[in-house]
Amino acid sequence: MPPTDSGLGSSSDDTLDLQLPPEFSALFAQGHGRPASLHFPAAGPLLDNLAGWGAADTPAGPFELVPVQPARDLALITGWMNDPAVAAFWELAGPPETTAAHLRGRLDGDGRSVPCLGVLAGAPMSYWEIYRADLDPLARYYPARPQDTGIHLLIGGGGDRGRGLGGMLLRATADLVLDHRPQCARVLAEPDLRNTASVAAFLSAGFRYGDEIELPGKRAALMVRDRTLRDLL
Repeated sequence: MPPTDSGLGSSSDDTLDLQLPPEFSALFAQGHGRPASLHFPAAGPLLDNLAGWGAADTPAGPFELVPVQPARDLALITGWMNDPAVAAFWELAGPPETTAAHLRGRLDGDGRSVPCLGVLAGAPMSYWEIYRADLDPLARYYPARPQDTGIHLLIGGGGDRGRGLGGMLLRATADLVLDHRPQCARVLAEPDLRNTASVAAFLSAGFRYGDEIELPGKRAALMVRDRTLRDLL
């Protein structure tokens, strides 16, 4: 499932204006002053402290999103990105520097996109990006709502593909988002329409097909999991 910035961009020159949470405005009002730039932790307030969400129970064991640490995880993620089945949609095959640059664009930001390892029963087996879709360039291409949260996913090992794990983990991840982000009413994804296995996994995870959208570099299926329907789908 390709990253949102595949053609959209994620640099400071191609992001949406960030509206600071009220607590930051209150902090400045108390005399702390406005810093020249703000840097939030990778799992900080824009995504409700993702690092502390904990694990979800799944039929395959506990599943947890663990924020990426490049020193620890770069070689593993680079290997996954160079798998032809992954590279066909993520387009990040190449040396470790290619993967490192992609990760740096998220880790050096303000926390609106958090790269994570998906750890299932104690083993890292997938790569995820949890991001604020309403603050992402994606919001230019669909009717965004405040606090919309997006998901990108790749299953790392070929042995973990094609046996239903994708749909199961997408459901678990969407539930983690909705459980820990009470202001978020929708979890979104925009897989490439050509990636029929990905679209099918989202449907099996309780997402509905929302629309077909034209993004720079791909035609995508907008997949939506609504909080109000989570117990029905």
